[in-house]
Amino acid sequence: MKTLTNHTIIYDAQCPLCKVYTGYFVQSGMLEQDGRAPFNEHTVNQFSNVDWKRAKTEIVLVDRTKHTVHYGIDSLSTILGHRFPIINTMMGNRSIRWFIQKLYFFISYNRKVIAPGALFEEDHSCAPPMNYTYRWLYILFTWLVTSIVLTAYSRLLYPIIPTTKFGREFLICGGQILFQGAIVLSIRPQRFIHYLGNMMTVSLIGALLLLPALLIGLFYQSATFFLLYFFSVVAWMFYEHSNRVKTLGISSLVSITWVLYRLLIVGWIFLISK
Repeated sequence: MKTLTNHTIIYDAQCPLCKVYTGYFVQSGMLEQDGRAPFNEHTVNQFSNVDWKRAKTEIVLVDRTKHTVHYGIDSLSTILGHRFPIINTMMGNRSIRWFIQKLYFFISYNRKVIAPGALFEEDHSCAPPMNYTYRWLYILFTWLVTSIVLTAYSRLLYPIIPTTKFGREFLICGGQILFQGAIVLSIRPQRFIHYLGNMMTVSLIGALLLLPALLIGLFYQSATFFLLYFFSVVAWMFYEHSNRVKTLGISSLVSITWVLYRLLIVGWIFLISK
């Protein structure tokens, strides 16, 4: 096993994703036991050659011997490429590098709504600056995936609940974005874009939790079973949604309207299906 020595990766200690993958680098032996450090005042004072503004978006890897600094995908490819040389070859391809770079920014700029910490990001934290392009791309991506999964899952609930089509489910999901967004804008406008990102993450995770049931549905048919499974996923989603709303410092009323919207939609579906 090759260990990258004399290097320190500086991570956002308030980001669960960052803690997990940098911790894996150390546990797997890719980095030394002291090969990572949290973004804090002590670390900032220790490494004066780091662009700390850039470090909020792109994870930093410092070579303590040469005093050089890598950012973002260059940090990750330096670590991974030391263990797996093929990574360096792949990153030498301009098309692959472009795609990985865009994917990295897509995740990095949205990491605080994908896996938020216990506290909402403050100006002095390692939170990346708001990038509205990547945030709206993330909302669109989660909106699309959720609509596809719910369309497929509706077939498992028939005849208890009428099936739906992608176009209608896409509009329903979009309607919730508008409905909830309008409420948050009226009560806490500065949290608007942060809330939508968190809400759509909850929807995305809920959709992913439905995938095992879609596989089961290939071999087993029971609308009652799949309805109960769906309600269990929704119950978890409500719990997660409530936690995220609390972290954002928004009224719990937003969680109630989140459920109310779906209940109104289900009632509308039953009404038009008669």
